[in-house]
Amino acid sequence: MILSCTGPWARAQTTLELSPGMAGTSLTDHTRYRHDVHASDDTASAFRRLAAGEFVPLPGGSHEFGFQQGAFWFHASIVNRNTHEQRWLLVQRYALSDSIDIYVKYPDGRVVHHAGGDSLPFEARSIRYRHPNFWLDLPLGEQVDLLVRVQSQSSMQVPLDLYTPTAFVDLTRDAQLAIGIYYGILVALFFYNLVLWLTLRDPGYFWYLFHLSAFGMVLFTLNGLGYEYLWPNSPWLADKSVPLSICLALIGMQQFARTFLELRERWPWGNRVSLALIVFFALLALAALQMPYRLSTTIAAKAVLFGVAWIAIASIVVLRRGYAPARLFLAAWALFLLGTTSFTLVAFGVLPKTFVTEYGVQIGSALEMLLLSIALSRRYASLRQENERIVSDANLRLERKVAQRTQELRGTLAQLEDAHNRLRDSSRRDGLTGLYNRTHFREAFEAMLRESRVLGSPLSLLMIDLDHFKNINDQHGHLVGDDCLRWAAHRIGDTLRPYKALLARYGGEEFIVGLPGHDLAAAADVGEVLRRQLQQEPCVVRGGQEIHISASIGVHAVQSTEDSASSIDAALMAADLALYSAKAQGRDQVCTSAAPYGTTQV
Repeated sequence: MILSCTGPWARAQTTLELSPGMAGTSLTDHTRYRHDVHASDDTASAFRRLAAGEFVPLPGGSHEFGFQQGAFWFHASIVNRNTHEQRWLLVQRYALSDSIDIYVKYPDGRVVHHAGGDSLPFEARSIRYRHPNFWLDLPLGEQVDLLVRVQSQSSMQVPLDLYTPTAFVDLTRDAQLAIGIYYGILVALFFYNLVLWLTLRDPGYFWYLFHLSAFGMVLFTLNGLGYEYLWPNSPWLADKSVPLSICLALIGMQQFARTFLELRERWPWGNRVSLALIVFFALLALAALQMPYRLSTTIAAKAVLFGVAWIAIASIVVLRRGYAPARLFLAAWALFLLGTTSFTLVAFGVLPKTFVTEYGVQIGSALEMLLLSIALSRRYASLRQENERIVSDANLRLERKVAQRTQELRGTLAQLEDAHNRLRDSSRRDGLTGLYNRTHFREAFEAMLRESRVLGSPLSLLMIDLDHFKNINDQHGHLVGDDCLRWAAHRIGDTLRPYKALLARYGGEEFIVGLPGHDLAAAADVGEVLRRQLQQEPCVVRGGQEIHISASIGVHAVQSTEDSASSIDAALMAADLALYSAKAQGRDQVCTSAAPYGTTQV
């Protein structure tokens, strides 16, 4: 895309001269920047601010700013004096930036625009490479102004380099070799320990494999390789894969540490802390699917430091209690902690990006994986010797040991059964309101219908829809809308509690109620009571703001002459039609499947 833009400005920074024979260079020493906090400037505004001298040098020559709101603008003046190269490649050596816009202004006033970042499909890049890159035409001897706009929910890291095509080929060859060596080590360790796990069935090997695979995916994502090879057409996955892979790696780390250090037996209190961390990381992984990327990634990045530090603490405690294999285990995590700390501090803009800080996590993790593999082998040898000693003990002691293990197994099975029951109940509940979902409602309503037939008692169905709920989301935001849904669910539940009603969230802002022992008129009366209760007082949301909520309600008395499936489907359709009748007549009222009941207007 080519834009027209004119107007001179003062250039306080030095102009980058691309001399003959130069193959590649960093723009850091020749770059000035401006933080557009509200991301409100367009290209023309940015050029005007540049002319007004509002751009300043990079602080301390660093291009790492941590997690920031808004957009960052960067400017550099370039003169190409390399007679052999007029086409250069601009590379941003950070894979996770969301949106990158490049504006190249030529002396004749033309402005050429390029767009990149992982908010666009991978195919939009100039060259298929893990870092965002852009071809720039730099005419010989002419001063060109380069303006770069970066906006991202990820860490704001903007290291900009220029390369000739030949130099870029050499760069990618060397980088791919280093990456290939690293992942080659991980793959070799994976298959080596996979064979050991399949042979020995030691759970420590399984959780080591889980940790190794998950952390490999973390680096695969952070290096931009996941976006390049796994989900090149999904910017959503490119964002969500970062916090999700980090959470999976944290879960694997904690579970592997629990197993290796035998925390359940050697430090029960520490074992409970590790389990609590695993639960937290699992919840964070689920929440990351809905949370803003900046928030979820920031929490996950900080959680890495805390998680690794906790493993180091647990290792020290178990080592002091006489568990010798923890010594090598502690050394492995110390190396990993150093690498992850340096990488995280770069992400938050505390440390500059150097070879050691940028690749410290790879170096530390590779050494950690090697030491952990050795530690696992030693632990297995130690366990084997311990088992031989136990076998040689007296039969009485062996019987006691078997009885103890049997009791532990029963406890584990009881825990699994309890977890299964909790999981079954959780799968039938709506995560936002805590009410049952429509799947559970249908099953429970079938039983209610059968009981109604046996007893010959009436049974009614209420369909409730909150009025104008889309306006609440549009005017106040979806978080406020969620607060209103929870408030309405609690209000409806409290009102219906005396009636032994079956309440569920049907979908969106709709609720459904099974009302036993009530015919059409009585159910309509209950619906009117419910409608008034919702109107009686406003919903107070975050910030103390009051929002008035009303509802339209459709009522239908279920006919029990047909089979269950037909009766339920027919009842749902009739209640739904009554609901639509209430909405069509002005909302905030109750209508039955026979005739409207109440005409209160909103």
